[in-house]
Amino acid sequence: MKSLFTMPLLMIGLVFFLNSCSNAKKKPTDESNTENVDEKIAENIKEVKYPSDVIPFFEKWKILLGDGTKSKELINYENKDFFYLQNDGKTNWVVYKTPNSGITSKTSSNTRTELHQKEYWKTETGGKLTGTLKVMHVSTSGDPRVAASYSVVVGQIHSNDGHKNEPLKICYKKFPGQEKGSVYWNYEINTEGDNSNRWDFSTAVWGYDMSVVGPDATTNPEEPADGIALGEEFSYEVNVFEGIMYLTFTSEGHPTKTFTKNLLASDFAKPSDIPQQTRDLFFPIGQKGTEKPNAYKGELNYFKQGAYNQTNGKDPKKNIVWCAGAEIYNGDISKQYENGSYTEVWFKDATVGAAVNPNK
Repeated sequence: MKSLFTMPLLMIGLVFFLNSCSNAKKKPTDESNTENVDEKIAENIKEVKYPSDVIPFFEKWKILLGDGTKSKELINYENKDFFYLQNDGKTNWVVYKTPNSGITSKTSSNTRTELHQKEYWKTETGGKLTGTLKVMHVSTSGDPRVAASYSVVVGQIHSNDGHKNEPLKICYKKFPGQEKGSVYWNYEINTEGDNSNRWDFSTAVWGYDMSVVGPDATTNPEEPADGIALGEEFSYEVNVFEGIMYLTFTSEGHPTKTFTKNLLASDFAKPSDIPQQTRDLFFPIGQKGTEKPNAYKGELNYFKQGAYNQTNGKDPKKNIVWCAGAEIYNGDISKQYENGSYTEVWFKDATVGAAVNPNK
C-alpha cells in the first residue's frame, strides 16, 4: 500500500519540477523581449539638444553670429552665446541673440545672429518663408529720435544682384519702459542710379511703423495701444508668387493683417510718387531717390531669418535714421548682455520653400 501511495506523489512532484524548469528557461527570454522593446522605444525618442532638433529645416541655411562666426552646417550645431535651444517649460525654442556691437557683414553697421538661405530664387519665381516667434529682448539703450533704435529684424528678403537691397524687412520695436512694442515691415527701394539715395518705406502691422520716433533725445512717443509685448507670440508668412509679395501676420488677440506688394513694377518711380513718410524721415539726411521702374524684376533673392539687431552705438548726429547712439561697452559682448545692450528672438516654428499660388 505504501508504494502505491508514494508513486502518484512522485509523479506530481516531477510535473511541478519540469514546469518550474520550463518557466525558468522562459523567464530570461521574456526579459530579453522586454529589453528589446525598451530599446526600440528609446531609439524612437530623440533627445532634443540642438536647434535642428526643434525646426527641421536647417540644412537649407547658413548662419552669421554676432561675433562674426560663420557656419554653413547647422545640423547638430549650436553656440551658447548666440544660437541655441531654450525650453520655456512648455515648448522648445530656437534662440537668436546678438549684441549692439560686435562683428557683422562688410555691408552693415549692425550685428546679427541670422540665417542666410543657401538657395537663391528669381523674383519672378519666388519663394515662401514662415515663422512663429516671440521677441524676448531689444536694446534698452539708444536715442528715441532714431528710427532704428530699439528694433530688430526677424525676417528678410535680400537681393543678391544690383544694389543688393532689401525688398522686405520684418521688424519688431519697443521703446524702453513701455509694455507694448510694434511690428512693421519695410520695403527698401531698388534705387534708380546712385544707391546712396535709397530709403525704406515702412508699414505698420500692429502698433506703429518705423517713422514714429521720440520728439527729443530723452522722450519716447506714446505707447501703441494695439502693440505686441515682449514675449508675446506672433507669426508671419511671406509668399512671393510670380513677382507679387503676399504677407500675412497673425497673433492671438490681434486682428490678422494681410498685405500685397508688386516687386516687378515700382510704386516709387517718379519724384511725385515719394510718400510723405519718406519726405519727413529720409529727406533731412539727403536720401531722396526714386526707384527703377521694374523694381526687383530679374534679380536673384534669398530669405533671411533670426535676429538682425538694428540698434548700434554710432553717433545719431551722423545719421538720425540709422545711428542709434546706444551703449556698447567698448564692444565687450558679455557686458552688453549684462546691461541690456542686445536683442534676443525665439522661434518655435518656421518653414522655407517654394512659392504657392495664393488663390488656391
